[in-house]
Amino acid sequence: MEPLSALAEGSRTALGFFWKSGWAFVLGYFISAMIQSFVPRSRLTRHMGDGGAGSVTLATLFGAISSSCSFAALSAARALVLKGAHFVAAVAFMFASTNLVIELGILIFIFLGWEFVVAELVGGVVMIVLSSILLRLTYPEGWMEVARERVEEVAGSTEDDFDWKERITSVEGWQRVGHNFVGEWGMVWREILIGFTVAGFVAVLVPDSWWGAIFLLEAQGELPQWLIVLENALVAPFVAAATFIGSMGNIPLATVLSANGVLFAGIMGFVYSDLVVPPLVAVNAKYYGWRVALYIAGIMYLSMVTTALLLHLGFGAAGLTPESRRVVEEVTRFEVDYTFWLNLAMVGLAGWLAWMHRRFLASDMAMGMTEMEGDRAGKRWAARVAGLVILAGAAVWLGGAG
Repeated sequence: MEPLSALAEGSRTALGFFWKSGWAFVLGYFISAMIQSFVPRSRLTRHMGDGGAGSVTLATLFGAISSSCSFAALSAARALVLKGAHFVAAVAFMFASTNLVIELGILIFIFLGWEFVVAELVGGVVMIVLSSILLRLTYPEGWMEVARERVEEVAGSTEDDFDWKERITSVEGWQRVGHNFVGEWGMVWREILIGFTVAGFVAVLVPDSWWGAIFLLEAQGELPQWLIVLENALVAPFVAAATFIGSMGNIPLATVLSANGVLFAGIMGFVYSDLVVPPLVAVNAKYYGWRVALYIAGIMYLSMVTTALLLHLGFGAAGLTPESRRVVEEVTRFEVDYTFWLNLAMVGLAGWLAWMHRRFLASDMAMGMTEMEGDRAGKRWAARVAGLVILAGAAVWLGGAG
């Protein structure tokens, strides 16, 4: 592929990923902002503060009706921790809100097939159970307490004794939602931009033969099948990490793996790994510190790999091992479909929330609140480079060179 064509196609693919998941970003951060604004800590602690089965179940159900966007899931989980939820429940929420939501299921059905939808749902529950057990067995109380203090310090003071019914019906309450919404975007927009740009170019530039080499597809018949299955499950999360993309974007990349013969365990390990890609680990590090972020990522990795292996064995025993040959290009099409209308609606919602944010800054409520720490210079420059690459590629694409 010629350099200009590669630039145009990579940018088009990255923009297609943005287009497909943009509405989910806005919706997820809107939910996060409402949690922070309207849920008193004492009420949440009563139901999700002990990390037991009840807390995990509630977090799972809450996550299933929340965002399918990985970045927004982390933001919402942080809001739960800020309000007093146990970290075990927060991790369950993150898994549920990225694996048990209807939007993601529809996307998987379109690009991979119904068997993968069933696997995603069953595996999501299995991962939550496994991660909860692993967290309870290894829980570093001191680390987590420091992480909670960090979240509270960065977020500033919060009111725990307010009447949520009174706040949710007040203009001031919704101004606070707008302020929290804008604040969340201010924290992670660079990670989103960098991640989606890298993912777009990985999808376009990485040759199909590379996937075969990475997942030992050329060794079929030479190595024991169980070893290839294990290798696929173990390696898939690292491949996902290299793409830098979250839940909505790694589904089309999963179709590339499936079309090239990657085993079921590898595909599911890849799909489940959206929460351990570098931009998301960096977001958790910003929230809780690197020590806790890497600990959570390690627990998630073990849960994902084990779940992928269990699904491979279970579906194989039942004769339901899926095969998919669907194409990746469809996910990046710009069409007047449900995505268009959802994006249009969410642009309106985001505009209204930004306006409420401005009203909040002009009010007395903004006095004395703590601002978020700025991003490091390296990340700022990386985001600028990603933005320039996307703009240059889009110009070439729209100009007809792509």
